[in-house]
Amino acid sequence: LPRITETWNVALAAGQDWEDTFPLRRHDGEFRWHLSRAMPLRDDAGRIVLWFGTNTDVTEQRRLAVQRQQLLEQERSARSDAERVSQMKDEFLATLSHELRTPLNAILGWAQILRSGKNEPEDLAQGLETIERNARAQTQIIEDLLDMSRIISGKIRLDVQSVDLAAVIKAAIETVTPAAMARDILLQPVFDPAIGLISGDPSRLQQIFWNLLFNAIKFTPRGGQIRVTMERADSQIQVSVIDTGQGIPSDFLPHVFDRFRQADASTTRKHGGLGLGLAIVKQLVELHGGTVQAKSDGDGRGATFIVDLPLPAVRSSNESESEHRHQNAFAAAPVEPSSNLAGIRVLVLDDEPDARSLVKRVLQDCGAAVFAAGSSDQAIELLNANIFDVILSDIGMPDEDGYQFIKRVRLLAVEKGGHTPAVALTAYARSEDRKRAMLSGYQMHIAKPVEPSELVAVVASLTGRT
Repeated sequence: LPRITETWNVALAAGQDWEDTFPLRRHDGEFRWHLSRAMPLRDDAGRIVLWFGTNTDVTEQRRLAVQRQQLLEQERSARSDAERVSQMKDEFLATLSHELRTPLNAILGWAQILRSGKNEPEDLAQGLETIERNARAQTQIIEDLLDMSRIISGKIRLDVQSVDLAAVIKAAIETVTPAAMARDILLQPVFDPAIGLISGDPSRLQQIFWNLLFNAIKFTPRGGQIRVTMERADSQIQVSVIDTGQGIPSDFLPHVFDRFRQADASTTRKHGGLGLGLAIVKQLVELHGGTVQAKSDGDGRGATFIVDLPLPAVRSSNESESEHRHQNAFAAAPVEPSSNLAGIRVLVLDDEPDARSLVKRVLQDCGAAVFAAGSSDQAIELLNANIFDVILSDIGMPDEDGYQFIKRVRLLAVEKGGHTPAVALTAYARSEDRKRAMLSGYQMHIAKPVEPSELVAVVASLTGRT
């Protein structure tokens, strides 16, 4: 090798020790790395009389050194990743705390103001509106967390059917229209009327476009525009949500769909949220066999989100019937439960006094006779002394939970209420929680927070009053 020859000639001319590492062919023909050393031997007059040296096979040492270096680099990379994940977790927890406490502050504050009794009618209306709005905001945060948990664990399920995508998107637009009007933002839908049905879950598809539209509204300044287009692109339907908002920084664009990631997670950020909406969008789109991408020219230049969903390979013979059914589904008004529960006797079990009071008030307003218990023992005593038409029970309770309670009920004789229809009214809202409730002996499972109209509808349904 030229380098070896050069260093040897330099050492030879200077009469200095020489050392270098290079491959040599071994007796079996294999090239192995060797550490070569040479030093001069001098006579009494200092003249070099000969050179002597060694060649040491260091192949294994070099391999171990390279392996150690690789392990060191992997450890540094893993530590860096762990530190980044830890920082993201800390930022997310701080954001979660902020997002939950902010609406809670408004709820508690207005509740205390209204309790004072010194309120004008407009104050009462404003307070109730604020409490409801912030309670719904908290509910949405919790729903996003549950959705992400289901996605991560692979437990999310799609109710796939033939869907009119235009009707789904229109329903999502109608949902966000009040928010857009409040900020003087113009929504412009442009749809290709020739597009037919696709296969998908209508509620999850609506969630995808609701998230994209709400995100666009959040980052678009007052007086801006949001355009929603739907067109056919080869064997796919392409839906674009295009806004004139603040845009996406180029360094954050590759991470825009990462969960728990936000372009601005500081305490001075201008926009709220947990950083889950777009991550949920990506996962739901991919579950439908589609793709989603984000484009932006940078700060102040708006953003475009493009969703591509596959078209069915073969159109169903019942397409017109399905289309009519789902158009009606999206156009239908909310279910109006019967408000006549006169004569219905309901047993309510919940360890939280406020929760018991709320359920009791809702059902009594509809004419039901409500008996409330704070523990499963109290509920069993009431069952032994009374006949009930329906049982509403919490799940998470001290000493004995709702699962254990309903098992005790099902062991009772028929005349003691052993066959009474029961509803699990609980904050445990995962699919496995619903399954466990049914297997334990409940007829229905309702997740908190529950709309009063839904609660009344369930009781009416179980007692034949619908």
